Amino acid sequence: MCFHVSYSALTMFISTDQKERDSATAYRMTVEVMGTLLGAAIQGQIVASAHSQKHCSSHNMSAGSLGNSSGAETVVPFQENLSQAVSVSLPAQELRVFIPHLSDPYGSKTDEQVPFVQGFLKVMGHGPYIILTAAFLLITVAVQLTQSNFVLFCTYAAGLREHFQNIVVVILVSALLSIPFWQWFLKRFGKKTAAFCGITWIMPFSMLLVFIPNLVVAYIVAVSSGLSIAASLLLPWSMLPDVVDDFRLANSSSKGHEAIFYSFYVFFVKFAAGITLGVSTLCLQFAGYETRGCSQPPPVVYTLKLLIGAAPIAFIVTGLMILVLYPITEDVRRRNKLCLDELRCVEIINAQLGLEETNGCEYYL
Repeated sequence: MCFHVSYSALTMFISTDQKERDSATAYRMTVEVMGTLLGAAIQGQIVASAHSQKHCSSHNMSAGSLGNSSGAETVVPFQENLSQAVSVSLPAQELRVFIPHLSDPYGSKTDEQVPFVQGFLKVMGHGPYIILTAAFLLITVAVQLTQSNFVLFCTYAAGLREHFQNIVVVILVSALLSIPFWQWFLKRFGKKTAAFCGITWIMPFSMLLVFIPNLVVAYIVAVSSGLSIAASLLLPWSMLPDVVDDFRLANSSSKGHEAIFYSFYVFFVKFAAGITLGVSTLCLQFAGYETRGCSQPPPVVYTLKLLIGAAPIAFIVTGLMILVLYPITEDVRRRNKLCLDELRCVEIINAQLGLEETNGCEYYL
């Protein structure tokens, strides 16, 4: 996670051009999804035969083992995400020590580094950052609810035990191929519009799979879900640099806050993902989930349908309602860019004048 926070925060230093930063973000997310796709394909081929050949009707013990593995898939990521959430806040201070050695294109050369606590309070008091983080935190919870319970849903509620690994690959391929589309869409119609269109796309298809759990519908839902997952991955990382630019304009005398923006965004998202997995585990436990059972009682099946359908939609709707308040529109983003470019020109002129004055003093001496 230290690596993840570091290279994400350094996006701000790639270029002062917002289009170039957006392109770099799209390229990074494409590579990440490609790596996830490769890992899922390899893992799917390894476990597919074991998962599809051991049926409950003929091998009771094998089904019990399958139940154990399915339960573990819900519990283990919960522990992993919690550990990631705790560790992700550590790079904030360390990265702030490293980043000032890079050239801040908008920061004054005479500005002193703001203490970490003071910078943290400033960042947490910046309205657009709080709105963006809260909105995509809830959207991430919705996506995580679907991801963490998808295997159990396919196994016990949809009767797609033999096809779930192929469905996962289809979702990832769809997400990978749709990232360039969303990159074009956000340039054409704006990031806020792209976020609403991309994320709302998943809602009707999620309910469709709950009410019509067959193989054809599952693949249709997989393709559609990939489109929304790509938007949920790309848009927050594309909008976060705009928030940092807005903060820079409002606090032109401060610098070195990029690490705080990125590290605590990752912290909140990972912590929410860990809590989501824990809540899913508790819900299934209270519903009567049988770890070694070949089939699950009706309350468990009903709970899985809620965790796949209604609950994610509720979180998505709430997140989008918060995102309505996001104040950085395309007009505001262009205005901020012009103001920051003017600020940068002033800093360059001041630096040149200071250099000329120094050379003049050396001449007279």
